[in-house]
Amino acid sequence: MDLHHVGIATDDLEGMVAQYETVLEVEPVHRERLDGLEVAFLETGSCLLELLEPHQSGTVARFLERRGPGLHHLAFETDDITAALGQAATAGVELVDESPRSGAWGHEVAFVHPAGMGGVLVEFVQHPH
Repeated sequence: MDLHHVGIATDDLEGMVAQYETVLEVEPVHRERLDGLEVAFLETGSCLLELLEPHQSGTVARFLERRGPGLHHLAFETDDITAALGQAATAGVELVDESPRSGAWGHEVAFVHPAGMGGVLVEFVQHPH
């Protein structure tokens, strides 16, 4: 699987977008509101950055309360998200999502619990068919 994007939690999406634009000279290629979050994807070449700002309670809001802004998850692209989940489950890794669900930008997504991945929240991403 290829690294698709790196998710970064923030409480100031516009400020972070401006900071990444200035420092890394990258621009947003997609924005949307989804499940109480405002997200912005920034193109960096072979990988995207996904900046996540919560606007209501949820997992990203709790993450910010506990840890503050920073790296939230790594997302890996797969052609078969169901098979990726099955492989993780067979390896004994706890799944956050037992089956894929709708995510940002029309992707199907599913998360694997950080406890089985060295403390890193991992997301599987499948582009829509």
